[in-house]
Amino acid sequence: MNRARSATPVFPDGSRVNVIAPPLAIDGTALTIRKFKKDKLKLDQLVKFGAITPEGAVLLQIIGRVRCNVVISGGTGSGKTTLLNCLTGYIDLEERVITCEDTAELQLQQPHVVRLETRPPNIEGEGEITMRDLIKNCLRMRPERIIVGEVRGPEVFDLLQAMNTGHDGSMGTIHANTPRECLSRMESMIAMGGFTLPAKTVHEIIAGSIDVIIQAARLRDGSRRITHITEVIGMEGDVIITQDLMRYEMDGEDANGKIIGRHKSTGIGRPHFWDRARYFNEDKRLAATLDAMEKD
Repeated sequence: MNRARSATPVFPDGSRVNVIAPPLAIDGTALTIRKFKKDKLKLDQLVKFGAITPEGAVLLQIIGRVRCNVVISGGTGSGKTTLLNCLTGYIDLEERVITCEDTAELQLQQPHVVRLETRPPNIEGEGEITMRDLIKNCLRMRPERIIVGEVRGPEVFDLLQAMNTGHDGSMGTIHANTPRECLSRMESMIAMGGFTLPAKTVHEIIAGSIDVIIQAARLRDGSRRITHITEVIGMEGDVIITQDLMRYEMDGEDANGKIIGRHKSTGIGRPHFWDRARYFNEDKRLAATLDAMEKD
C-alpha cells in the first residue's frame, strides 16, 4: 500500500535518522542518517582548526564563566551545537543546570544537570510536550542556568523572560546569518506566539535579556568560523544597539579554493559586561585578552 510515512527517531549513539517514502518522496524512499562525533570538540580544538583565535577562545571562556546570557546564531551545519557544548564546559561545577532540547545532543559534564526533551504527539495527535512546556516547567525546578538546544518558535519569549528574572548565564542557539538578523528573528518568533506587544516593548525585552551574540558560519569552502562576538548593550530610541568585540574578515582564497581571512578586534577596550567580569574576578584576564586581541 502506497502510504506516506515520515519518522525522525534517534539512535542510542545520538545519530538521527529520517525516512521519507512515496508519495512524499517522488523518486523513491530516502533514508538520511546524521552522525555525530562521540568525543565533542573543545575550544582549544576550535583554535587548532582556525575557527577562532587563542585570544578569542579566552574571551569566550570568560563570557561563559561570568554568566553572560548568550545566544549562538548561525546557519544549518555551522557548528552552533558544538560551540554551545564548548561554552557549557566553563560552567562552575556547583551550578544547577537544566537543558531543554528537541533531540538530546548536549553533553554537559557538571554533576548537577537535568536533561529535558520535548515529545511529539502520538498517532491520535495527543500527548505533545513542546519546548515552551519544558521551559515553563524547568522554571519550577530551581535552575541557575537554562540551556535551550535550539530556539525555533515562541519559546524564545519564555527563554528571554527566564534570562531576565534571575537565571543569568542561560544560553541557546538560533538559526540566523548575522547578529542583527538574530535579533530580528527573535522578534518574529515572539510574534508567532500571538503576543500582542508593542515593538518597542519587545525590543526592550530582548535588549534587557541578551548580553552576547556569538555568530557561527560555514564558509563556502566548508570551513567553519566564529565570525562575530557581539554585545547587546541597550536601546537607543526604539532600536537595539549592539557592538562587535571581534569580527572575522575574509581576504580572498588560495589556489586550492580555501578561504583566507583573519579574526580582527574592533578595539573595544571595555565591554558592556565589564562589571560582571569584575564581580567574578575576571576583569584582569578580560583586559589582558582584549589588549592581546588588539595587538594582533
